[in-house]
Amino acid sequence: MINKAEVLNKTNSQKAYTEPVVSVPYERSPSRRGKHKIFIGMAPGVGKTYRMLEEAHGLKTEGIDVVIGLLETHGRKETGQKAEGLEIIPRKQISRGELTLTEMDTEGILARSPQLVLIDELAHTNVPGSQREKRYQDVEVILADGIDVYSTMNIQHLESLNDLVARITSVVVRERVPDRILEEADEVVVVDVTPEMLQERLLEGKIYAPQKIQQSLDNFFQRRNLIALRELALREVADNVEENAIASTPEGKFCNIHERVLVCVSTSTTSVQLLRRGARIAGYMNAPLYAMFVAAPDRFLTKEESLYVETYEKLCQEFDGTFIRTTSSDIAQAIAELAKKYRITQIVIGASQRSPWQIFFKGSLTHKLLRLLKNIDLHIISAEKNNKPPSRVTIEE
Repeated sequence: MINKAEVLNKTNSQKAYTEPVVSVPYERSPSRRGKHKIFIGMAPGVGKTYRMLEEAHGLKTEGIDVVIGLLETHGRKETGQKAEGLEIIPRKQISRGELTLTEMDTEGILARSPQLVLIDELAHTNVPGSQREKRYQDVEVILADGIDVYSTMNIQHLESLNDLVARITSVVVRERVPDRILEEADEVVVVDVTPEMLQERLLEGKIYAPQKIQQSLDNFFQRRNLIALRELALREVADNVEENAIASTPEGKFCNIHERVLVCVSTSTTSVQLLRRGARIAGYMNAPLYAMFVAAPDRFLTKEESLYVETYEKLCQEFDGTFIRTTSSDIAQAIAELAKKYRITQIVIGASQRSPWQIFFKGSLTHKLLRLLKNIDLHIISAEKNNKPPSRVTIEE
């Protein structure tokens, strides 16, 4: 299984994880869109706001004009202390009947026109009657004015993960941020702690008030929930790093961050063993599994061969894999093209059934793939040939 923390360390040269290096003050220009840096974590209390404030102090010492547009300390003493020394834009007062509510003063920020503004809780829903419904929409207005923004959010607020988070935690998150906000960000930083450390912070009263601690531990802050949310946060941002790197790297020069396993099956009964081996490899690496069958364009499959292929497709689906059928007279080329399309990193094939003389004159699939593929590991599996079709396919534990 991939160590996601190790992945992040290895990719700290990519823009999603680079620490800011400021040698000269940057100039704000209304003609350019501001830069957006998002601090993301697996849950409340990991230290996103503290980290944002810490970096802001560093930039202020470099001469950058930094202000706090909206800060939510939730009564956390350390966070409040870290904000000292930074200018805060007063909140806007909004009257609702006998109540007076407060909201971020977006127009006040635009009028102050700093180089950088800090805005907490990107997924927040504004008070009814506000000019914009969501805080991320306010952020977009500020960015459009050429002001740089640092913001924070938790992974459970990402729109596309809403259903998955609900299944994991049994909590339906109402405040959500569109995926495009994360995708369009200039920089995304994962603020990461272990589930054990986060639970320890909770017990020490550093996240919620004492009366909420046990309830939180029994519900959202269960260790299994935190492990799953941490995995989601690391994987989501690793995806972001990979996409950015691919977009900015010359073709063929980039090595994928995520592992992806492809099993090449045929009408041979040994393909069952290949699929099982491929599924094991994918499981070890926590990688998606693909299987492909290449049909010859000049011949039809027999009934028995069709049964084999259907069996392999069902087995692949049982392993939560993706089965792909294609037609080509050049099997090696078809595999290479699909590997490029799906950014495959591991390919599983069976050992050649050809005689040494056939390999000498016609070559083998293995040799052809080695010539065509770059930065892809090739697993050649030797299996005993079975002349009987698989009567039943079972998944090994």
